[in-house]
Amino acid sequence: MTDKSGDAGVALMHSEELLNWSREKSMWPLSFGLACCAIEMMQAFAANYDLDRFGIFPRPSPRQSDIMIVSGTVTYKMADRIRRLYEQMPEPRYVISMGSCSNCGGPYWQHGYHVVKGVDRIIPVDVYVPGCPPRPEALIDGFLTLQEKIRTERRV
Repeated sequence: MTDKSGDAGVALMHSEELLNWSREKSMWPLSFGLACCAIEMMQAFAANYDLDRFGIFPRPSPRQSDIMIVSGTVTYKMADRIRRLYEQMPEPRYVISMGSCSNCGGPYWQHGYHVVKGVDRIIPVDVYVPGCPPRPEALIDGFLTLQEKIRTERRV
């Protein structure tokens, strides 16, 4: 519900739309690379893909991040750490699950007694990026999907 007012270029909108717009244009992910998907995630953060143009700037601390990217095999030993880092992130917080292993256990889902059968059993996931490992373009598509979700979000 954006409306232009006069020649000054003033945009009128609801405060909720303004907050969603600012969240969408300034995404600070915490990368949590656990296996081979982390290599593709690092490539997506490199200069070739220029995620800065989307307002995506990786942060080293969960207290500064609003998105967690879980990429790779999630073991039961790491599950507590993932949950703890998620709880340290400020609200609103979002999760991208990257790759088959974090989505559903990957090739270890049937016989891997040490592998969690999806990170969504530990923390809520907003966007799933499929692939083994997914290409950097797939992660960028996951970011764009999350931006669309944030843009249309209604907070209570």
